[in-house]
Amino acid sequence: MNVPHTDKKRVVIIGGGFAGISLAKKLGNLDVQVVVIDRHNYHTFQPLLYQVSTGGLEPDSIGYPIRKILKRLKNFHFRLATVESVDPQTREIVTDIGSLTFDYLVMATGTRTNFFGNQSIQDYAMPMKSVPQALNIRSLMLQNFEDADDSEDLNERKALLNFCIVGGGPTGVELAGAFAELKRNVFPKDYRHLNIDEMEIHLFEGSDRLLPPMSHHASKKAAEFLENLGVKVHLKSMVKDFDGKLLELSTGETIETKNFIWTAGVTGAAIPGFDTSILIDRLNRYKVNEYNQVEGYEGIFAIGDIAYMVTDDYPNGHPQVAQPAIQQGELLADNLERLLEDKPMKVFKYNDKGTMATVGRNKAVVDLPKLKFGGFFAWFIWMFVHLMALVGFRNKVIVFFNWVYNYINYDKAARLIVRPFKPKK
Repeated sequence: MNVPHTDKKRVVIIGGGFAGISLAKKLGNLDVQVVVIDRHNYHTFQPLLYQVSTGGLEPDSIGYPIRKILKRLKNFHFRLATVESVDPQTREIVTDIGSLTFDYLVMATGTRTNFFGNQSIQDYAMPMKSVPQALNIRSLMLQNFEDADDSEDLNERKALLNFCIVGGGPTGVELAGAFAELKRNVFPKDYRHLNIDEMEIHLFEGSDRLLPPMSHHASKKAAEFLENLGVKVHLKSMVKDFDGKLLELSTGETIETKNFIWTAGVTGAAIPGFDTSILIDRLNRYKVNEYNQVEGYEGIFAIGDIAYMVTDDYPNGHPQVAQPAIQQGELLADNLERLLEDKPMKVFKYNDKGTMATVGRNKAVVDLPKLKFGGFFAWFIWMFVHLMALVGFRNKVIVFFNWVYNYINYDKAARLIVRPFKPKK
């Protein structure tokens, strides 16, 4: 890999998500060479992916070039590559564009969609973990509406207008709410000759409540909001199979649909080369100590969703959301500086600032450490927090004006099929 040789210590960061970017930004004043490697040349603000998939935002509103984010770093290099393996003994990583040695390695690879070994669901379901996948959902949704508008067959139209979302976590809830807003406010104007009542939105959750990571109050309010919007919520419902047309539940019930979106779980995006004993079974996350150092490997760290740190407060690891990733990245930057100065590292302690999810216009739920509420005020806080968390002033301005436009006009302007999606036959 064509990275200049240096006498400085080389810190290689794999992943340009919340964890990797927060770490790299704080390494700016450290006398090291920083190399960031990612499969995309941009950072994605994943909490708003659902708005791209439902036409509320264009992808450039939630993406920001990694080189631009880190342009102020003095000794920084970015490489667009896929990491294939790591050799901890030789302290070398192998990518699809070459290999590179490191002094310190930080894995911030995040997660990928978990289909729990169901190959047919993996083949036909629509995941939503990246900008291209969100655009695929948007294209398929609009294509199916165009086909439905042209179809004289009632059963075919219902399948085209039937939206099934698996996974009642924040992503699934927010996506279901966004589809419901489209059904209520947008599609009746766009498709005036269609019976919009034929559009159905189903949300399936395997547990007994929505938003399992959040409070029971938030779960109850989210269910109420969705049901008032016309979403059919199915609790204790496990999807068994999907062949591209027919969804089968574990109860034997079947539903015809051509819009099947999978948000039911994630698994760690681990990199080959390490002893498998450091990976948590099923979760595929690296075991790390209180300094985010991978167990048994000196100078190799994991932060964010890929890291599994057991503490008294979090015996099952920290939640796989943005805040732990950002805080671990920031502390690791300080700890790398302390390592270079032969000082002891600081222990990571997560500061839980709360959890939130939006369900639709004027509707959201917020869980703060000492306060739980829902409704308009929660929705306003959700918007403010997400707006401020976006990377780049331009993105903040674009998203703000999009939200204002959508709110005033009951509209979503980005209803474009710019890249037609071809479902697997």
